Amino acid sequence: MPTNFARTGLLIIVLTGIFVAMGAVVGGREGMVIAFVIALGTNAFAFWNSDTVVLKMFKAQPVSHADAPRLHELVATLAARAGLPMPKVYLLNSPQPNAFATGRNPANSAVAVSSGLLDTLSWQELAGVIAHELAHIRNRDTLTMTVAATIAGAISMFANVLQFGYLFGSRPQGNRFGWIGVLAAVLVAPFAAMLVQMAVSRSREYEADRVGAAVCGNPRWLASALQKIHAAARQTPYPEAERAPAANHVFIVNPLTGAGFDNWFQTHPNIENRITELEKLAVEWQRIADAPRPIEIAGDMPRGSWAGNTGNTSPSSGPWG
Repeated sequence: MPTNFARTGLLIIVLTGIFVAMGAVVGGREGMVIAFVIALGTNAFAFWNSDTVVLKMFKAQPVSHADAPRLHELVATLAARAGLPMPKVYLLNSPQPNAFATGRNPANSAVAVSSGLLDTLSWQELAGVIAHELAHIRNRDTLTMTVAATIAGAISMFANVLQFGYLFGSRPQGNRFGWIGVLAAVLVAPFAAMLVQMAVSRSREYEADRVGAAVCGNPRWLASALQKIHAAARQTPYPEAERAPAANHVFIVNPLTGAGFDNWFQTHPNIENRITELEKLAVEWQRIADAPRPIEIAGDMPRGSWAGNTGNTSPSSGPWG
């Protein structure tokens, strides 16, 4: 855990440094001070509101136990097995199968699953996905991921403001670098923030896969779910995710594109690599007497019509009980 906190601190420091450097390049010392104050405020806001900011960003709706008792029971069973308090459960009204977790700590955490995910996966596969998200909560990844999304989003917004300001003749005082400084702020700084954010996110996905496999007890459940989600996400657009690209790393699979390789330009590791690692883990566990045992799950996943809803409807109309 100390290593995880060190990575969290390093990520926040680097992203904050990029934001401050943008202010210095464009506005000199005054710009640097203003950017530093904004960065501190952004960090504080992200810390105290990380359990709601991403949920609102993707229009997640709370799901009560009465709405979906079996879903709640599955989350409760996996949370207990992971040694976590029961997180809040939310529904994403999207046909794209995907999921994410958020929250500044386990006591203020939430798991969100899309209607498309419930329509696509079996209960065993869904258990693998939820276990993966609970692993992010247990590893304290959710705070880092939300803070990264907030600061990276602020950097991108700052760059856009500068770009439009210069296009329409605005010239911030204190800028000693002219158009070179503007290009650095508009292009280089957001790109550097993206690299830092994505590099940390990719390493966390592998660890969450391993921990999640232990929580649900069967690595192949998650491997099968990842394969299905990846295939469907390539063909199903997610408008909310397209409008907030700085936050796409919070999802279990990149909601913006299904193509990708293990390089610096992807928020998630290559799906085939993740599946391969999970398959290796499954084979390894077959040789270990005290390997984690799968949780007991009976029945098939009911199919429903939530994925077809496009309005801000209540999740209580869903059939997943």
